Order: sequence, then C-alpha cells, then structure tokens
Amino acid sequence: MNEYVIEIQALSRRFGKKYALQDIDVKVPRGIVLGLVGENGAGKTTLIKHLLGLLKAQTGTVRVFDKNPVEDPVGVLGRIGYLSENREMPQWMSINEYIRYTKAFYPGWDMEYEKELISNFELDRTQLIKHLSRGQKAKVGLLVALAYKPDLLLFDEPSSGLDPVVRRDMLTAIVRTITEEGRTIVLSSHLLDEVERVADQVVMIHEGQIVLSDTLEDIREAHHQLIVRFEQDQDQKPILPGMLSCEGGPMEWSCLCKEKIDILKTAVQNLKGNIVECTSPSLDEIFVARVKADTI
Repeated sequence: MNEYVIEIQALSRRFGKKYALQDIDVKVPRGIVLGLVGENGAGKTTLIKHLLGLLKAQTGTVRVFDKNPVEDPVGVLGRIGYLSENREMPQWMSINEYIRYTKAFYPGWDMEYEKELISNFELDRTQLIKHLSRGQKAKVGLLVALAYKPDLLLFDEPSSGLDPVVRRDMLTAIVRTITEEGRTIVLSSHLLDEVERVADQVVMIHEGQIVLSDTLEDIREAHHQLIVRFEQDQDQKPILPGMLSCEGGPMEWSCLCKEKIDILKTAVQNLKGNIVECTSPSLDEIFVARVKADTI
C-alpha cells in the first residue's frame, strides 16, 4: 500500500496566458490533516479540482490513492468526501430526505455515525433545506461528507462566512475524524488561524506557486519573531539572516526570520544590538511576511 494518499508532481495549469498553478509538488501521507492555505484566488480550489478529476493536468501528474482521478474516477471519487464553500443541495428536500438520497450511493454509510452527527450538530431531520441557515447547511454538508467514512476528505473553504460557534463545531468534527479513525484530510482555507489549530502539515500557495511546504511543527521551530533594540538610532533597518520582514525603528525593530535562533543571536550581537523578545509567529504572520518578502 502506497504511504501517500496524494502525490502531485510538477503540476501546472494555465487559463489563457495566466498560470493558476505553477510547478506544484505535494505529497500527503495517510492519516494527517494537510492545511492548504493562501488568499482567495491563490489556486487552492484549482488544485482541489485536479484531485477530484474535474480538471486534467496540463503538465505534471496527479495521483490519488495511486490512481489518476481523471482516468479512474470510480476508483477515486468513491473514497473521497468533499465539502465546499458553495453547498449545492436540493432546496425542496428535508434533511432526512437529502441524507437518504445521498447514502444510496455509498454502501459503507455508517448509520450510527449519522445519528451521532445529527445529535452533535443539533439538526432536525424534518426541516426543509431551503429553510436552513447558512451554518445549518454547512453542518448538513459536513454530515454527508463524513457519514460514509471516506478515506480522504477534501474541504474547500468549508467554514467561510460562518459564525464562530459553527466553525468550532466543524473543526471539532474534523479533529475527531482524523484522531479516532486515521483518515486523511485536506483543509483548504484563507483563515490561517483555523488551519493552525488542526493541521499536521501546511502548504502555502501564493499566486499559483508554493511559497512554503512543511510540517506545522517544523514551520513553527524554523521561524522567529524578534524584537531587536539598539542603544542608538539606526539609519536603516538591520539585515539579519533569513529575514522575511522588518518594521519599526529607529532604535527598536520587529523582525521575522527563518533561521536558527543561535545564528540570529550572533548576528544581532555583531550589529551591536540586543534581542529583547523572541516569540513564535503565527501562520498568518509567516504567510504575510513570505509573500511580501523580496526573496523567498
């Protein structure tokens, strides 16, 4: 059995003259949560469409469960649960009718898990979909994506526009799925703080290109937010190894760097400065710094 659920190599996709994806390499091991992050329009949805076989690779290769999703949709799609920001459901159906309609396609549907999700999400089976709130529709969408126990879950901005309570419920369900059942999840979102709560591995995309790909633990360990203070005013910002951003002045500067802390300490000492604070930046801060940096 291949240890990778998803293998993407040298994937590029253009619409007209513009690249939506350029030279993308991603490998996703079994049983992890991959956070696919980037601003709206970065290429996240285009990448997910390749995984679903809705788009064919113009260059490069895409394999899911060691199969080409375009050439073998039956072998791939039956093992994928998908939830997007645009939740298209038959408005005339009740929740129960929609569940019955959906589970007819999936022999592995888990009735007990369905009941548990109905209870946890506080859904009324008799309600018509057209009368549901945005948050309730999101919960129904998540329920039908989870209840047939797919091996891979693809979530494309699933909590966009939802209130914090609904987003928390959705993230709780995602965490439960991955920790208790060992499934693989790709969570695409521009809300980096949410991704940071659940992801094991992170891929950052900006304008169709990967600007950072690593485990969340290694990303946190590799980046440092420093407050550097000098005894005298500085005419220009300090230049530190691996520096991605630097603001402030003239005596105190906030610098975000990707470098070992010992090397940074030595560099600051050589500049006759002192590190007065060192913290781990958030994913959001790292992403902003990387896309704004002159050199990544």
